Amino acid sequence: MTTFVLAGGCFWCLDAVYQRTRGVHAVVSGYTGGSDPAPNYRTVCGGNTGHAEAVAVTFDPAVVPDEVILDMFFTTHDPTTLNRQGYDVGTQYRSAMYPLDAAQESIFRESALKFGELYPDPLVTAFEVPGDFFVAEGIHQDYYNRFPEEGYCRVIIDPKLAKARKYYATWLEEPAAERS
Repeated sequence: MTTFVLAGGCFWCLDAVYQRTRGVHAVVSGYTGGSDPAPNYRTVCGGNTGHAEAVAVTFDPAVVPDEVILDMFFTTHDPTTLNRQGYDVGTQYRSAMYPLDAAQESIFRESALKFGELYPDPLVTAFEVPGDFFVAEGIHQDYYNRFPEEGYCRVIIDPKLAKARKYYATWLEEPAAERS
């Protein structure tokens, strides 16, 4: 198994995409990259902790290649807007990658170079030193699957899922709860 720690705006969005990706065994929403020793949603959203909303995606690279996980990351958020994803504004919504070793840093940088050529504006995705990863409160885990009718899910996450389905349909499947 491999774990990537990625921040691309609200963690609910990345969680929803990766929950549907074949070969992904776990997606954990959390906070990383800051200085607060005990961050929580309220303090992180206040913008003073330095943490980003992020996901730790654990996947089987024999089922889904690293490249697909990273392609989905760069496709389902805007890596060209500094500290902002749509209506979500603040450093906690930054685009960042947290390589856990030198090999991951190399893979992450290659992916950023590839996508940097595809976007008309320069990428602002940061490569940050991985610090502690703090698991977010239970309400934030698997959010979209539990609250698909919420306004944020409909307006913000549904279009991201549609984009993922458009480009990565062969790698996606609906979670078991949605198939029944």
